[in-house]
Amino acid sequence: MSRRREVPKREVIPDARYNDKLVAKFMNCLMVDGKKSLAERVFYGAFDLIEQRTKEDPIKVFKEAVDNVRPTLEVRSRRVGGANYQVPVEVRPVRRQTLAIRWLIGYARSRGEKTMRERLAAELIEASQGRGATIKKRDDTHRMAEANKVFAHYRW
Repeated sequence: MSRRREVPKREVIPDARYNDKLVAKFMNCLMVDGKKSLAERVFYGAFDLIEQRTKEDPIKVFKEAVDNVRPTLEVRSRRVGGANYQVPVEVRPVRRQTLAIRWLIGYARSRGEKTMRERLAAELIEASQGRGATIKKRDDTHRMAEANKVFAHYRW
């Protein structure tokens, strides 16, 4: 990694339908092989399914799901005197959001429903209700950090 200068962060352009940067970022992460229109179709299709199933505003369900999945603590490996310790650290806000998006998409892809729209819709609904695989992942991450709290003094 270069130590010369900090690379400027690129600004994400909000999506067309909801004018929301989080939605745009989620779609960009959902996109595979540069096929943005397909990612949009899947995402908006999932939103339509969410609206049908929950009778709520899909953007509200989506934001609630992302908020519920955001981790506050994680463990990072730190080598001290020949031993590796799992040191719990707080997660930076940008990384919180990135991890939440990554986990939601990853667990949606591994679900059993037929289409990606259905998988994504189901995962978002479950996450917004505080259950599902992504919530379990967040809880496991927190549990790991809690278990390694004794190594917190190795934080850097």
